[in-house]
Amino acid sequence: MAKIVVTRWIPDDAVKLLAEAGDVVVSPADRPLTPDELHEFVAGADAVVGMLHDRLDGALADAAGPGLKVVANVAVGYDNVDVPALAARGIVVTNTPGVLTDATADLAFGLLLAVTRRLGEGERLLRSRTPWSFHLGFLLGSGLQGKTLGIVGYGQIGRAVAKRAEAFGMEIVHSGRSNRGSVPFEELLARSDVVSLHCPLTPETRHLIDAAALRAMKPGAYLVNTTRGPVVDEAALADALEAGEIAGAALDVFEKEPEVEPRLLGRDDVVLSPHLGSATVETRTAMAVLAARNVVAVLAGRTPLTEVKP
Repeated sequence: MAKIVVTRWIPDDAVKLLAEAGDVVVSPADRPLTPDELHEFVAGADAVVGMLHDRLDGALADAAGPGLKVVANVAVGYDNVDVPALAARGIVVTNTPGVLTDATADLAFGLLLAVTRRLGEGERLLRSRTPWSFHLGFLLGSGLQGKTLGIVGYGQIGRAVAKRAEAFGMEIVHSGRSNRGSVPFEELLARSDVVSLHCPLTPETRHLIDAAALRAMKPGAYLVNTTRGPVVDEAALADALEAGEIAGAALDVFEKEPEVEPRLLGRDDVVLSPHLGSATVETRTAMAVLAARNVVAVLAGRTPLTEVKP
């Protein structure tokens, strides 16, 4: 039977699907494997189910051996996958788009509300038992009605965030390489009261939000990032917040994840969450099941549901 290795825990529904196609070996380590551990673990594999913290590249394929047929990345983004190197070895690469759109959009909008309405700051005040009383100037945030949301990357998740923002009475502008109605990135930064990032991580988008981009934003604007951490230069973001160049930021992903720029941790104008964009039982299960279905299809000689082409 085929050997199917899974680099970290996945829901039982996905494991059961995989077991129909081969012998499934799940890493017992509740942490990312080191490169050496990962390469040792995948030796002899016909299929690898990997996570976004795994480097899935030619070295991994060589460590697996000539029997490797498919690498299934349990994520939408595949910046951790060297697709050309795997394709050159005849290995099919798959990802898990679509199934996490609503969960990630919900989280993005939740972060937007948290930072603009100072919810984290208010909760910390209560938990610290700091004396307080209601008055008209207490913990004032920023309303959303009539404000402009700038969406960078207008794919499925970006459009889902736009739909939620419209329900709150926000105006939408978006920027992307191939979307009708897109505005130039510089114009989006200048017009937006909130900038929400939904572009993939590529060499072109790494540090897309740098010192210059932050200076181009409105002084009262907020930044929300639920895509990939390195899209934002976190040191430049800390500098901008310290200088009052923008009003606040909400981040679910980090440049050197799981580490966070230390200067962001103590700031009341920053909301942080530990990569929870797709973190619902339903969504994470759907992601793993889609990855499993892709593996089963390839091992059976069929076309997978969501193949990533070079």
